[in-house]
Amino acid sequence: MIGSLIAPSQLNRDRFIVVAGLLVLIGVSWSYLFFVSNDMNSTDMQMSPGMGWSAVTADIMPWGTAEWVSMFIMWSVMMIGMMIPSASPMILLFSKVNRQRQDGNQPYVSTGIFVIGYVIVWTFFSVFATSANYILHASSLLSGVMGQSESAILGGCLLIAAGLFQWTPWKNACLDQCRTPMGFLMTEWRDGGIGALRMGLKHGLYCVACCWLIMLLIFVLGVMNLVWIAALSIFVLMEKVVPKGLWIGRASGIAFVIWGSLLLFNVIEI
Repeated sequence: MIGSLIAPSQLNRDRFIVVAGLLVLIGVSWSYLFFVSNDMNSTDMQMSPGMGWSAVTADIMPWGTAEWVSMFIMWSVMMIGMMIPSASPMILLFSKVNRQRQDGNQPYVSTGIFVIGYVIVWTFFSVFATSANYILHASSLLSGVMGQSESAILGGCLLIAAGLFQWTPWKNACLDQCRTPMGFLMTEWRDGGIGALRMGLKHGLYCVACCWLIMLLIFVLGVMNLVWIAALSIFVLMEKVVPKGLWIGRASGIAFVIWGSLLLFNVIEI
């Protein structure tokens, strides 16, 4: 009788700790992005008046090591802010199952390790994204401050590629792993801290495989365009948690292809 009374209290406490930790992680990530975005915009405003060609030259200056590291940190934090919300159902279910399988232990420790594994994968993706950012910047294909595409060809090709990818079996298979947390846990469960890390890494790999082209659409409207970033974050969340999320993704694929085609044929501008 006592055990049945204590168990719900323990589950509620564990759930509160996990939810609070996720909210803090998401809140800190977005606060950092707002700070960086505002800082860059204010710097641009200070440089622009009367600068003429000097301001343009500043926009296309090559990156040094400090700029590459700063951009890598920004991409890493951005991926955490964007992807942790969509991974929250999996994380919360992992915490609950871990509590049931290991009664008496602190499930939020293993949950934290699971989250670390997930974040590690997106951090590696951030290396790729930062490298792409560097190449596009060096080629003058991105604007200096907001980091948006200056090329209709680049923007159109990214949109069309992302749209076509939304209809591929690869996309569907990876999205299924993200949309069915219990199925993933039943087939991939591993006990212990190492097991939690492996599961976090594997779930992260599924998410990257599912969303990497969507993330590259950030280059279309701006690496520092927080409205666009927030919209993509909400879109990824809807794909994973809304009952008709699969068809939301497919409908978006058609929209991306149309949008990209209009850019390529110069019907609209970025």
